[in-house]
Amino acid sequence: MTPLPPTLLTLLRTLESAGHSAYAVGGCVRDLLRRTVPQDYDVATSATPEETMSLFPGAVATGLRHGTVTVKIGPDAYEVTTFRTEGGYADHRHPDAVRFTGRIEDDLARRDFTVNAMALSADGRLIDPFGGQEDLQKGVLRCVGDADARFSEDALRIMRCLRFASRLGFAVAEDTEKAMLRRREDLRFIAPERLRQEMTGLLLGDHACGVLLRYPAIPAVFLPEILPCVGFPQRIPRHRYDVWGHIAHAVAAAPKTEVLRWTMLLHDLGKPLCCTEDDDGRTHFYGHMEVSAAIARQRLTALRFDKASLERIVTLVSVHDKAFPLTDSGLCRLLRDMGPEAAQQLIAVKRADAAAKVPDPRRVQEMDEAEELLQAVLASGRPWQVGHLAVNGADLTALGLRGPAVGEALRTLLDRVMDGALPNEKTALLAAAQRMKCAAFS
Repeated sequence: MTPLPPTLLTLLRTLESAGHSAYAVGGCVRDLLRRTVPQDYDVATSATPEETMSLFPGAVATGLRHGTVTVKIGPDAYEVTTFRTEGGYADHRHPDAVRFTGRIEDDLARRDFTVNAMALSADGRLIDPFGGQEDLQKGVLRCVGDADARFSEDALRIMRCLRFASRLGFAVAEDTEKAMLRRREDLRFIAPERLRQEMTGLLLGDHACGVLLRYPAIPAVFLPEILPCVGFPQRIPRHRYDVWGHIAHAVAAAPKTEVLRWTMLLHDLGKPLCCTEDDDGRTHFYGHMEVSAAIARQRLTALRFDKASLERIVTLVSVHDKAFPLTDSGLCRLLRDMGPEAAQQLIAVKRADAAAKVPDPRRVQEMDEAEELLQAVLASGRPWQVGHLAVNGADLTALGLRGPAVGEALRTLLDRVMDGALPNEKTALLAAAQRMKCAAFS
């Protein structure tokens, strides 16, 4: 097992020396047993918040209602919470009442899953009253106690379960799985920001594909367009999965970034609304990019995505199936319309989309070529936005152009330079602008 950090040991031993019980608890213990480095460490203690703050004068009360104070030791900060039990969850998220207790076992009994309901003392003693270590070894996610009660208390635990399954590659115990599906509608009580956060964690997991395929009904509570995609056929030679199967595999094939994985989740949700069938029985999905983009905008707005991420995802969804330009002028126009980062993301989207279809080496070669050409255009210094031109608005104003005519002339000049009809040289551009001015007033 990975050892506890020295500052954490100091904290635990300080509490113990004052006559209190103290343990590292929750996810950090799970990760330590898995021999991975925890992202953070939480501490539970029999000491009241006031007693903890008396031992650590610099401690800050960060959640007194729940018994939590933050203690800083050297460069590290730890949340220290008094052992507690909880009662009543009227909003399916937060306890109505908190009662402090002197037993670590009582505190562990209120936690979500057995693998998160373990505690570790400074001397390495493991407290595991619910078989978390065994479930960890078996790779199983199981609720502590009655699964229906755990999910009824806090419906967000349903999404947490899927996130852990995606991240850890664990199976969900049968009773936990059944309760999770029974209680899924309680997710409507959860704040959109929290749903977005947990869904993002699911999408970024190494095992996202399997989780999405097994549990589409759960995220469908807040992304209802998912369910029509499940089992919806794609009778097209290049496809090997139904619409939802394609989406799930495309998510897994995309680089692990929030924007790209959400793009792949949403990119084909409009297909069932656009399906037509020809005389040969083949399905077609004309207009599905636009419909999927509209769905993406609606759902991302409801989940309160930040504006920049929302606009980028919607843009990528709206163009994901368009032919990628493989000429210098076409790439310059793509860069003008999207910018370098989005253009590179579009290539990643197309790669993921292709990976979730029947393997086609030509598609891979095409994307390799697109990536090489894009990098070559960027490295060449070819102009792809008006700011790259050898003239600017002031130059055109000096020619006598005014107002909107200046911007229009700059855009026209850029188009001609990108097409190779004009060199990006000041004299040539000014002469062309003068001709445009004369033509406009003739």
